[in-house]
Amino acid sequence: MNNVIGKLTIEQVNKLDQREFVAFLGGVFESSPWVAEASWFNRPFGSVTELHTAMCDVVQSAGSPQQEALICAHPDLVGRAALAGTLTPASMREQASAGLDRLTLEEVSKFEELNRAYRGRFGFPFVICVRENKKEAILSGFSTRLTNSREAEVEKALEEIAKIARLRLEELIEQ
Repeated sequence: MNNVIGKLTIEQVNKLDQREFVAFLGGVFESSPWVAEASWFNRPFGSVTELHTAMCDVVQSAGSPQQEALICAHPDLVGRAALAGTLTPASMREQASAGLDRLTLEEVSKFEELNRAYRGRFGFPFVICVRENKKEAILSGFSTRLTNSREAEVEKALEEIAKIARLRLEELIEQ
């Protein structure tokens, strides 16, 4: 729905029925429309910031299994989905914005190695707001975050997901 009708105002978003709301905002949190579905009940929102806060509150109040499923819904950076061209359109644009679609074979190999190490340590993909980073910072982030505890990494991944969601909301809703 969001690709068809373009940007909406927050007032228009508030008027959407639940089905329309989820169709419009269901992709804000990667392949996790349950966040939009639960957030709909908190309408009306006075701003994009209020909507973002409500959506993040839904994630924070979800149990660990749902939070981890949300983290796992994110693709590996430069992973199989990226190389096969099967990323969601939002993820594809985001990875391209950091130059991750223009890597050398050596760089692709480095990302694959780090993805395996990270997933092996934590059991979920490395999540970072790539639009706020470039290739070098992302690679450095892997190294730094691989030393974290699993609990700290879950929290960090959720923080990064909130940043991603904020940017996606700003693309969909007029400020």
